[in-house]
Amino acid sequence: MRQLLVISGKGGTGKTTLVSSFASLGKEKVLADCDVDASDLGLILDPEIEESEEFMSKEAVKEEEKCTDCGLCFEHCRFDAINSDYEIDSLLCEGCGACAFVCPQEAIKMEDRVSGHFFNSTTRYGPMAHAELIAGGETTGKLVTIVKENAQKLAEEFGRELILIDGSPGMGCPVISSLAGVDAALIVTEPTLSGIHDLKRVLGVAQHFGVKPLVCINKYDLSLENTEEIQRYLKGEDVPLIGKIPYDSVATEAMVEGKSVVEYSDGETAREIERIWDRFERVV
Repeated sequence: MRQLLVISGKGGTGKTTLVSSFASLGKEKVLADCDVDASDLGLILDPEIEESEEFMSKEAVKEEEKCTDCGLCFEHCRFDAINSDYEIDSLLCEGCGACAFVCPQEAIKMEDRVSGHFFNSTTRYGPMAHAELIAGGETTGKLVTIVKENAQKLAEEFGRELILIDGSPGMGCPVISSLAGVDAALIVTEPTLSGIHDLKRVLGVAQHFGVKPLVCINKYDLSLENTEEIQRYLKGEDVPLIGKIPYDSVATEAMVEGKSVVEYSDGETAREIERIWDRFERVV
């Protein structure tokens, strides 16, 4: 079973625009949207939910009558979720359990809370696993892992050999979870100073975990100078550049219509996306 991941060092680079087109081009695949904080692949693929489950995480809750104000919970909380009055802020609590572990009076308990939902759905391009974290919800890495596990189960159930993953932006826990076990990662970047900076960071994460990276530059013609800098950097790192997509309003027009670019258009941008998909798929 092959797993192909599309990620970006920052949001808004066109990652989901590419994945929606890949979904229409790939054969016999299962889709997974691992951007659980702001899932938007469904805005284009319009999934019909078949199964839904609650995603549970842990939250520290204090029993006031047991607390002796020893302050150990305050000292050991790395997330500033406990203030100097030893009150717990549920919005800041990461559910790590350190406070409960160090409390000598066992005044703090870790209780379940609903942090989101995960889904198995059908789309016009095949089965899809996805999720939605509630505002302020934590443990995104764990939820991403559940989405990927569900995608693998769907692939086994439907006899599919390819899982196409729309990963999280950035380089934090959900990105690391998205990278686990994949065969190759396509990093989408753009020719801006911040884009170059974030490309280098997320490329380092992929290489650290032994994932084969490839890169495409979206809106490459907005700054040919920065595009050339990216190309020089990738050559020095021996990382393949598998495509350059021009700036084109057709991407926005397609999204407004609820379609992928290759569904909506047969122009140069759509043809370049098709070429990128062919190169990406051939890697594995």
